[in-house]
Amino acid sequence: MSAYDWLPDFITRLRGAFVAIADDVEPVRIGDARLLPLEPEDWGRAGQEAAALGLRWAGGWGEPWGDGFRINACLMRGGEALLLRTHVLQVTPALPSHTPYFPAADRMERRTQDMLGIVFLDHPDSRRWARHHAWGENEYPLRKDFPVAGTRHEPLPTDHDYRFLQAQGAGVYEIPVGPIHAGIIEPGHFRFQAVGEHILNLEQRLGYTHKGTEKIAEGRDAAGAARLAGRVSGDSTVAHTWAACRAMEQAAGIEVPERALYLRAIMAERERIANHLGDIGAICNDVAFAFANYQFSRLREHWQRASAAAFGHRFMMDRIIPGGVTVDLDEAVAGGLTADLPPLAREMRELIPILDENPSLEDRLVTTGFLSRDIAARLGSTGYVGKASGQDYDARRDLGYAPYDRLEITVPVYEDGDVATRLRVRAEEILISLDLLDRLLRTLPPGPITADWVAPPADAEGLALVEGWRVEILCHVRFGADGRIARLFPRDPSWFIWPALEQLIHDNIVPDFPVCNKSVNGSYSGHDL
Repeated sequence: MSAYDWLPDFITRLRGAFVAIADDVEPVRIGDARLLPLEPEDWGRAGQEAAALGLRWAGGWGEPWGDGFRINACLMRGGEALLLRTHVLQVTPALPSHTPYFPAADRMERRTQDMLGIVFLDHPDSRRWARHHAWGENEYPLRKDFPVAGTRHEPLPTDHDYRFLQAQGAGVYEIPVGPIHAGIIEPGHFRFQAVGEHILNLEQRLGYTHKGTEKIAEGRDAAGAARLAGRVSGDSTVAHTWAACRAMEQAAGIEVPERALYLRAIMAERERIANHLGDIGAICNDVAFAFANYQFSRLREHWQRASAAAFGHRFMMDRIIPGGVTVDLDEAVAGGLTADLPPLAREMRELIPILDENPSLEDRLVTTGFLSRDIAARLGSTGYVGKASGQDYDARRDLGYAPYDRLEITVPVYEDGDVATRLRVRAEEILISLDLLDRLLRTLPPGPITADWVAPPADAEGLALVEGWRVEILCHVRFGADGRIARLFPRDPSWFIWPALEQLIHDNIVPDFPVCNKSVNGSYSGHDL
């Protein structure tokens, strides 16, 4: 099939719904996406037709623009991205909502409302999402007149009046968990309604660690923007930095050396393996199978020490830069990394049957935290959460960005949708990544590892997608007149992971919440920009 073979049908549907699109429209390319401008009154109908055509809602954001605001929504079909864009005036900042057609749009639209003051007219939930009590009713942190340091210097009032869903009935009680937790994880609040031990409903409240990432990105040079992106979520520092650099390189028209592309992929696969090892151990630990936690923690520690020895950092932070990478691998180091692959593969093949054949583990994980194929699709769940629930998507294969465009990518997909299956997907992805690393290391091309950076012209922009270890990361960048960042929007996959947890916990027992939570493992930091 030709690329974007569904796009003419989509445009025809819009015209049939009286959406104003010129007869000779030809969506231009912005990085990994095609851009389709719309009038604001057509925004909601475009979302409705996109949902009818089976597209996935993959992100939404806005920015001050001229006499108002420019609003974007990224829709996906397979590895093809469509960027819808419109403009609303500041005097009447209102748009139809996509949430009635895409539940995945819910929280990100609420966040755009909080940060810019855009009103989504038919949104089903008008509550604040990101602002809490840090800003007043008429203060919007992403507007140009709002200071980076904010306006309040006294302690903030408590967020005690957020209207959680109230469950009624005999025997129904509430369990509040967080936002401060007993471990080292970041803050997030979970409000349960339960009868006995059976969970009726879970509602989340996030956004406690707002860092001002988008605001402090403004005015940075490309290198500074890359460092900032690498700190959106520390466990995904490679993938976030790669996405930001790809977007900036698209805007600047820079071709990254082939060797640097291979080194980026090597780091990304090492990041994927490290996190999957840690998650498998943690899932088992949450049901008191300490043996597995010990074994997988040991393997992860060995793996990260090898990353530190090869790249100078356990998490490989700041090793990807605009135009390339900062660290090369000589023949001896590359050979050592290659030699590490078979022992880990062998240990994985010894440990996985132990997990599969353990009756007590099976009793706690199989059928627990079930997420159906339909709900996963409606929530835009991809990655290991989606793959365990029938969503056959992987940006490395479907988008095919370099160097993955020259590699065969296997994607494990199952329909069971429970904790056990999400663990299985992780385990299989480790073995797949080990095979990819073997091919990348053995075919590492010679040549330079950086290209000279050339500042892009004013309003040059890029949109890049990179398959992180959770799932795809989206980054949109626009440059200003001085070659510095005018807008940076990094979309972590956790925006679509956290809502899945609210759904898959239904009809489980309260003691199974920790393992259900760990089986999806959303990032608080990645969500709380």
